[in-house]
Amino acid sequence: MQARFVSDLGEKAKVPIISFSATSPSLTSVRNSYFLRATQNDSAQVKAISAIVEAFGWREAVPIYIDNEYGEGIIPYLIDALQEVDARVPYRSVISPSATDGQIAEELYKLMTMQTRVFIVHMNRSLGAQLFTKAKEIGMMSEGYVWIMTDGLSVDFLSSPNHSVTDTIQGVLGIKPYVPRTKELEYFRARWKRKFLQDNPDQIDAELNIYGLLAYDATTALALAVEKSGATNFVFQKANVSSNSSTDLATLGTSLNGPKVIDALWTTSFKGLTGDYLFVDGQLQSPALRIVNVNGNGERGIGFWTPAEGLVKKLNPRTNKRMNSTSKSRVSAVIFPGDTIVVPKGWEIPTNEKKLRIGVPVNDGFNEFVSVKKDPGSNTTKFTGFCIDVFDAVVKALPYALPYEFIAFAKPDGKPAGTYNDLVYQVYLKNYDVVVGDVTIVFNRSLYIDYTLPFTESGVSMIVPIADINTKNAWVFMKPLTWDLWVGSFLFFLFIGFVVWVLEHRINEDFRGSASHQAGTSFWFSFSTMVFAQRNLPSLVNFPSPVVLALHAYKHEIDLMFIFTGERVVSNLSRAVIIIWCFVVLILTQSYTASLASLLTVEQLQPTVTDVHELITKEEYVGYQEGSFVRGLLLDLGFKESKLMAYSSAEECHHLFSKGSGNGGIAAAFDELPIIKLILSSYCSKYTMIDLNIKTGGLGFVFPKGSPLVPHISRAILNVTEGDKMKQIENAWFGKKSSCPESSTSISSDRLSLKSFRGLFLIAGLAASLALIIFLVMFVYRERNVLTSYDSTASIWSRVENFFRIFIQRDSTSSTFRQSELNDRNGISLPTMCAPRPSTYSVHSEYPADQSSESYDSSPNRKSSQEVVVVDNGQLTNRNQERPAALEIDHENL
Repeated sequence: MQARFVSDLGEKAKVPIISFSATSPSLTSVRNSYFLRATQNDSAQVKAISAIVEAFGWREAVPIYIDNEYGEGIIPYLIDALQEVDARVPYRSVISPSATDGQIAEELYKLMTMQTRVFIVHMNRSLGAQLFTKAKEIGMMSEGYVWIMTDGLSVDFLSSPNHSVTDTIQGVLGIKPYVPRTKELEYFRARWKRKFLQDNPDQIDAELNIYGLLAYDATTALALAVEKSGATNFVFQKANVSSNSSTDLATLGTSLNGPKVIDALWTTSFKGLTGDYLFVDGQLQSPALRIVNVNGNGERGIGFWTPAEGLVKKLNPRTNKRMNSTSKSRVSAVIFPGDTIVVPKGWEIPTNEKKLRIGVPVNDGFNEFVSVKKDPGSNTTKFTGFCIDVFDAVVKALPYALPYEFIAFAKPDGKPAGTYNDLVYQVYLKNYDVVVGDVTIVFNRSLYIDYTLPFTESGVSMIVPIADINTKNAWVFMKPLTWDLWVGSFLFFLFIGFVVWVLEHRINEDFRGSASHQAGTSFWFSFSTMVFAQRNLPSLVNFPSPVVLALHAYKHEIDLMFIFTGERVVSNLSRAVIIIWCFVVLILTQSYTASLASLLTVEQLQPTVTDVHELITKEEYVGYQEGSFVRGLLLDLGFKESKLMAYSSAEECHHLFSKGSGNGGIAAAFDELPIIKLILSSYCSKYTMIDLNIKTGGLGFVFPKGSPLVPHISRAILNVTEGDKMKQIENAWFGKKSSCPESSTSISSDRLSLKSFRGLFLIAGLAASLALIIFLVMFVYRERNVLTSYDSTASIWSRVENFFRIFIQRDSTSSTFRQSELNDRNGISLPTMCAPRPSTYSVHSEYPADQSSESYDSSPNRKSSQEVVVVDNGQLTNRNQERPAALEIDHENL
């Protein structure tokens, strides 16, 4: 206040005012251009204080400050700094400058009734001494308390220690400006002490504090500025005022050299006793701060704080990067009040207050989570359940005792006093301190209360009945394949038949004839591979090897007989296409067989409902747990309120399902994952869970907004859930239930889709297309002379007709037709590779030396025979005749 008054005079008289003791942040050169602060701003130390609070994990702090401009100036900066490190200020203690010991004691007793045990003191020396003396008298300088002094008190108390004062502040932390030890400083102290003893012989232990050093540097700066400005005659220009003015201040003139001196001061810099001396924005830059701990008769340095590094044990002038300044390991060990090195937790349950009042929900069902039972005989209430045991384990994991008592949220008759929302709101109304139970973490509640970390998994899902959807009707054979696979397979069968016809009809007699005969033969050939794919591969060769014939004859001890399926193909391109297609058909038929067998032999249990929108569209009745937030969620999804039915236990939920949706029951139930798993553990063979992808926070404990207990309880929850204790609690309450397989959160299909075989179809399609392209290229190249010799004046349509006319004609140059004519001339009659039907297999020995031939009898007029004639040294043997002892084959002639 004095500095403000003097700075206003300097502004009026244009005289520079240099203050080496006014630290209030409200005094700035922005308001007064002639005011310079040659000391540290109080706002510079709040970062160091907040760093100490954060390093030791304290979550609340109460400032105690003097009720004047000096005390109030630091408070806004201090609160902001504490909030940046997630520490709150639940209360501000204001002490009058003229407060008596009784008034101070009354305020301290008030602080004792609160939970916070971290206090930050900011006041002058006399009031500070009075405060700490009363705090020691009433027991607030004992173990569990934390006191932090700002630099004003630290400098006043510790620069010239007074035993009567230091005895009352044992264990207190303090902030002091750091002054580097230099030779110039030591030389100055010696000179000053020698001079001081000459003037004051009775003051033996006098010490020069930081304010004396700042005053010396301020005087040096002023002298340098005066020399720099060149001012020699300090004269004032008198102001024009009336002669009857009541004060001399009205006649104060203005300095003619003041503007020059202030400009010189702003640019003056030198190496002072306290460090680098330079004004920036009208004040010195904040130096490093020293963190001290009061022990014995003086102070003990435990570390430093700098804007660049934060908290450190030692200063490193070459380091300019901010390190981990929030760890208490960055400072030396601290001896706290009560002569203990154990870090206080920063808060305590007040001795004059009741235990923590914990509200517990009352339910008629799901007693595995929370059970509230009243004993009429002893008039006591017993609280049990999974949530209760978890909270007990969490409290035991805390590093301190936390007394509490459970209170049932019930009416006098024992019925629930409201919903879960009503119970949570009681914490906001301060009727309960905590809520313990199966309370879900949801957003709308977090607006007025705080949750701990969850101790269970999260999410809302749907439970529906399961039934055997396979009715085994007449069309069950269609179910193994999806409609797209049926259509795709059919189209590929047509495509492969068309490709084979294109490749074979010009060179293969079996693929010639009328249009209907060619179409039937081609498509029959393609579709027959589906039935005879396993046996088609041997028939693709033009003639079986003698070794195969011998093996069949020896194995079955019957006459040689070959039953092939499918028409004979003679083109190599056709054979390549058919080989690949048979491979595709083989896999497809085997997969179909396996899927159909599964459908007919295994019970196909599937959910009766898989879509929430289906329930809404059909206006089905659905269930929810009574009092749960799920009711509001269902309304938000679009369900009508009249279609919602509440249940309070697993048995009641099962009863509603048993009735059915149309008979006063439900078609589905919605609840949280822990409740659903509890229901399924008893009825796993009747219901299943459908994941809705609706996430919640899980189950958590409820505390008032900003409660310091929340981080402690949350860390304890992590300690319990990550250890074996949580498994023991779960086994105690849920392990006794019947085992139930894990419910699938997604509905899988046993049907085969086109996507599963698209790779095979792609290979077959590419092979067939490639064969077709090769054939067309070869055809065009072979018939190029005929195609080009056509009338050049003909229309395009005529040219196309000519192309197809040539295309459908028989290729007389084909070796197949020449071989067939040659066989007819030699009298060879072999059965052709056609559809499975009885055929006569005849072998003649009059083969030409360089030829062998095989064919099926394709003549419809030729009489079929059931006998096989085999060449045996030139003799024909009938199968009806007596078989020889050994079957021999003329390999050379064969």
